[in-house]
Amino acid sequence: MDTTIIVAIVAVAAILIGIFLGKQLFAKNTQQLIKDAEEQAAKTIENAKTIAETLKEKKLLEAKEHFLQLKTEQEKEANQRVQKIAESENKIKQQQQSLNDKTAAFQKNVNEVEQQKEHLNKQLEAVNIKRAELEKHQEEHVKRLEKVANLSAEEAKSELMEAVKEEARTNAMSYVKEIMEEAKLNASKEAKKIVIQTIQRTAAEQTIENAITVFNLESDEIKGQIIGREGRNIRALEAATGVDLIIDDTPEAIILSCFDPLRREIARLSLQRLVQDGRIHPARIEEVVEKTKKQLEEQVMEIGERTIIELGVHGLHKDLVRMIGKMRFRSSYGQNLLMHSKETANLCGIMAAELGLGQKIVKLAKRAGLLHDIGKVPDEETELSHALLGAKLAEKCGEHAAIVNAIGAHHDEMEMTYIISPIIQACDAISGARPGARREMMQSYLQRIKDLESLAMAYNGVEKAYAIQAGRELRVIVEADKVSDAASDTLSFEIADKIQKEMQYPGQIKVTVIRELRAVNIAR
Repeated sequence: MDTTIIVAIVAVAAILIGIFLGKQLFAKNTQQLIKDAEEQAAKTIENAKTIAETLKEKKLLEAKEHFLQLKTEQEKEANQRVQKIAESENKIKQQQQSLNDKTAAFQKNVNEVEQQKEHLNKQLEAVNIKRAELEKHQEEHVKRLEKVANLSAEEAKSELMEAVKEEARTNAMSYVKEIMEEAKLNASKEAKKIVIQTIQRTAAEQTIENAITVFNLESDEIKGQIIGREGRNIRALEAATGVDLIIDDTPEAIILSCFDPLRREIARLSLQRLVQDGRIHPARIEEVVEKTKKQLEEQVMEIGERTIIELGVHGLHKDLVRMIGKMRFRSSYGQNLLMHSKETANLCGIMAAELGLGQKIVKLAKRAGLLHDIGKVPDEETELSHALLGAKLAEKCGEHAAIVNAIGAHHDEMEMTYIISPIIQACDAISGARPGARREMMQSYLQRIKDLESLAMAYNGVEKAYAIQAGRELRVIVEADKVSDAASDTLSFEIADKIQKEMQYPGQIKVTVIRELRAVNIAR
């Protein structure tokens, strides 16, 4: 029991001694840590002070440098201003010196003028004295002459003037007569010379327009495809274009016959596309013909633009450009209308230049020569003559009044009020009068064909009318919803009767009225 207590006491004592020793050791470690922390803090403060001093010095240096830089810039600006002021002062001094020199020179000139004025006044006084003496001597001389001739000065002067007038009048009449005769002779020679030079300087190709076009084929086998089953393809093509297709024994060729070159061109291009494509049937034919018409309209504009560029005519209205392009597919008495207009334009320009009318008049004459026949290609048929219609179209498109007058007066249907009007008339006659340029029979034939189609188009319900077979047949296509089958027979009879009563033509004309009803729906 005693041993246990002793052990316990020893244990407690050991514990207490351990606690005391632990506290002493902890206190010692704590003091060491505090001391280390204080030393570290002191070092940190010392470093911070060092860094602060360094930054302070750096900022001071930067401030000094910035101050020096600003000071340098200010001094530079001040020097520049001082220099500019010095330059301005020098300029002012130079101007002042120049002004002083000019003032001195002006004063010197004024003095010289005063001296000259005094000298002139003296000379003027001397002249007046001499004039008075001369007048006195002249009066004495006249009195002596009157005394010798027994005539007063006024009477002698009148007789002398009458004699001089009579002699001058006789000489003038003789001179005027000689001048007029010489002028007439020279004018005739000069006019012929100008016309001949104008014609010689304009070389134009002359080709008579025909009423047929030959379409060449690669082989005769294609003819069967063009004709189609029971002729339906050729009928569809003729109905869509208004051109008569002649397929005969001519090897590898089809003849397109129509009085209208524009229709023939549409038929030729359409047939060319169909042959290349190989699909030839009525629906395809109508589609190709429509596309060709649109393409030809673009080609017409292109031809017009190319023509005005070639002739150097600028600023034309688009409608006039399109009409110029359409001239390519029209003819006048067998002469191609575009070739005729281009030739007339060149002739007008050369003739105006030969007459010495100036560059502006030359350009107006050339422009008027190109446009003088635009009345032959109107969009709508009217009762006006082509000259008056052309003048109206030109005026509507904003052309110069001289050009409007030249177009309307080139067939004497308007009074010529501008100098270029007779030039246009003369050059139009020159172009048409060239050997082989025109053929009268062709023009009368084409006019008869046009009248034939216009007669049929005048009836209600008629959609298209085509004269084919050289005018021996008239095909009239009517609208199915406006004209019945029974009315078609009546219309055919009425047209034939009207042709017989109103028109003159050789042989006979067959009138065919075509009525076709189509029902079209689209599956979507």
